[in-house]
Amino acid sequence: MTYEYKTTGTCSRQISVELDGTTIKSVRFMGGCAGNTAGISRLVAGMDARDVINTLRGTRCGHKPTSCPDQLSIALEEALRAEGNG
Repeated sequence: MTYEYKTTGTCSRQISVELDGTTIKSVRFMGGCAGNTAGISRLVAGMDARDVINTLRGTRCGHKPTSCPDQLSIALEEALRAEGNG
């Protein structure tokens, strides 16, 4: 299943998440800091989405109340709910 999430409060505009059950197959950020978002995408591939949510939830970017990792945790929560796994 592929889930598209429109981000808020970050430089990235959208996150595309591909899941196999609760396992993250791939993550792609549109916009944002290219090196950081590519690194996050590589780190989370193959991980259980619930573990990633627990790890990244609440991460802030400077003075902003959110960040690309935090937005990824929200996207994963929504994707799991849409798939009936959340």
